[in-house]
Amino acid sequence: MSKIAFVFPGQGAQYIGMGKDFYENSSTAKAVFDKASEVTGMDIPKLCFEENEDLNQTKYTQIAMVATEIAILKVLEEKGVRPSVTAGLSLGEYAAIVATGAMKEEDAFKIVKQRGVLMQEAVPEGGGMAAVLGLDYPVIEEVLSKVEGVVSIANYNCPGQIVITGWADAITAAAEPLKAAGAKRVLPLKVSGPFHSKLLTEAGEKLTDVLADVTIGDLPIPYVANLTADYVQDAGQVKPLLVKQVSSPVRFQQSAERMIADGVDTFVEIGPGKTIAGFIRKINPEMKVINVDKWEDLEKCMEELKDVAE
Repeated sequence: MSKIAFVFPGQGAQYIGMGKDFYENSSTAKAVFDKASEVTGMDIPKLCFEENEDLNQTKYTQIAMVATEIAILKVLEEKGVRPSVTAGLSLGEYAAIVATGAMKEEDAFKIVKQRGVLMQEAVPEGGGMAAVLGLDYPVIEEVLSKVEGVVSIANYNCPGQIVITGWADAITAAAEPLKAAGAKRVLPLKVSGPFHSKLLTEAGEKLTDVLADVTIGDLPIPYVANLTADYVQDAGQVKPLLVKQVSSPVRFQQSAERMIADGVDTFVEIGPGKTIAGFIRKINPEMKVINVDKWEDLEKCMEELKDVAE
């Protein structure tokens, strides 16, 4: 029998129209979007489904993404599909925690709305991010350790695709030694700030107050944390990890490798796009990867998972 991991994408995978077909075809999904609107005071369906310029702003992107992911998650749960473990890429970690049963969806909406605002407000001028292609992370870590200024790894995505973050001038200074070390390209990313760097430490610390009013329950299903690439099974660990996650690297490659080493052979990517599917295939091409982004994906997913559906 397959061992299933539910995995959830992060900011950057959003698109206009995401989740719309679930909203229109499932009362369960519609209830999630409506709950998100009620909790946040925002029109989440309008934000997700109609042409607008807000969706790509951090303070709106984050709640829109998590609402969409949880809506699709709840439909899968309704179909009887349960994972053995969950994980999320940065923002997607919140949906992953909801999927464990440890966090209520309304609490996730409340936290994520504030997280988006805090991160957008905390972004310093002069910060940025870049993708480093064709170079594995131990070499990148070594190169960055010799570069002056704030620059570090933000995302350990998969072999040959690492994202760095920090002051823009430090990223520029790192480009040539990275290429000299074997990087094929160092591509500046169109992002609003140096996410997952120590420059956002204050935003993470402010999240502590938001988390204070939230109850984290037991974890009947474990998740793998971005910060440690290790299992979280103790509810007391969740809040401190979420605080540190804002200004720390996302260890997705290591997280996936950990799950695979422990017997996961099927990954279900829940939410917009196929970003994580691409990472998984580069990490281990033998894994089965299923995307559930559109309503039409649901039937295919159920067919492929029929052996493990309840």
